[in-house]
Amino acid sequence: MALLDKDRIFTNLYGFQPWNLKEAQARGAWDNTKDILAKGKESIIEEMKASGLRGRGGAGFPTGLKWSFMPKEPPKDAAGNPKPSFLVINADESEPGSCKDREIMRHDPHLLFEGALVAGFAMGARAAYIYIRGEYIREAEVLFAAREEAYAAGLLGKNACGSGYDFDVFVHRGAGAYICGEETAMIESLEGKKGQPRLKPPFPAGAGLYGCPTTVNNVESIAVAPTIMRRGASWFSSFGRENNKGTKLFQISGHVEKPCVVEEEMSISFRELIEKHCGGITGGWDNLLAVIPGGSSVPLVPAADIIDCPMDYDGLKAVGSGLGTAAIIVMDKSTDIVRAISRISYFYKHESCGQCTPCREGTGWMWRVMERLRTGDAAPEEIDMLFQVTKQVEGHTICALGDAAAWPIQGLIRHFRPELERRIAENMPEAAE
Repeated sequence: MALLDKDRIFTNLYGFQPWNLKEAQARGAWDNTKDILAKGKESIIEEMKASGLRGRGGAGFPTGLKWSFMPKEPPKDAAGNPKPSFLVINADESEPGSCKDREIMRHDPHLLFEGALVAGFAMGARAAYIYIRGEYIREAEVLFAAREEAYAAGLLGKNACGSGYDFDVFVHRGAGAYICGEETAMIESLEGKKGQPRLKPPFPAGAGLYGCPTTVNNVESIAVAPTIMRRGASWFSSFGRENNKGTKLFQISGHVEKPCVVEEEMSISFRELIEKHCGGITGGWDNLLAVIPGGSSVPLVPAADIIDCPMDYDGLKAVGSGLGTAAIIVMDKSTDIVRAISRISYFYKHESCGQCTPCREGTGWMWRVMERLRTGDAAPEEIDMLFQVTKQVEGHTICALGDAAAWPIQGLIRHFRPELERRIAENMPEAAE
């Protein structure tokens, strides 16, 4: 069953109304936020746990549980002074195919600022840092302007919303590096260092930004928090299957009649999502070849497996892929599937930070083999060799970029091996005679 309009959290997703504070309040933002904070830190965290909200940035870790990892008593520095805690909001959104967070930031920024206050208060954070990707120029302008509105209205800063709690929000612009979307690389970049992932442990909740307790959350995860607190965990958890609760922003691009970003309930079937919001596949359902369901870092799923698949974490895991950011890239039979995956391989080669040898060397090697497979200029045994190399990269790096580079190739070999073999066979000398 599709989501009703009354249950949508993002009511200005398409920007039909102004983003400013007065209009945002008319849509329900900043409504008795003081009362939400008055429930207390533990109550807010328990409500978020009960809602079943899982991180919307790709990993899908339970949000309330993540907030609870922050220390109840602040750790002390060498001089015995208590350290502040921080919330870092990941607005880097560099995953190819993903474009949901930009819609929140440019059309409903006050949902994000209010969510930052609620989440920051629940974790005992002194301030929030919104790390926005460098290419999001207009979105950053809106965030800066909306931030000024919130401060001027007393909603942020000293005695935020009259709650007696002091909370600041800073907007930090990145420089366009994909790797800075990884939480520890983002923290390094915020500190003015080269954006490279850190080894864990220590985890950010113990030693994050400036060595202080830190939680990193996605824009969508934070922006939905105030609505969950107002309408209740049971309302939010009424959508979706067990362990896959709530509403979700889906971004659908590629070979559909009407590409869009849309809020729907989790676990909606792929067929219903496309039919209802995108007007179907170009050329009809028989023309569907494959779908990348969660941004370019997850394996593709062939048409037969995806059509009736529930669009949630468990449903897509069952077909050998993942929900990721729910950036759905639809490919019809006009797609050169090998070229598409080779292009994705080049992206990961380009964006590798170079810190880990398997990723630094492996991403370039994988892309070069993919290019030869694209033209058929390879030996049949190189298909298996490429698969083995992806397994040597996957799981052997500090961050998940190695996995992200390996999985699309694994998906191609798993589902479209005959196409690779066909190209090699056509390019062999005896085939030309």
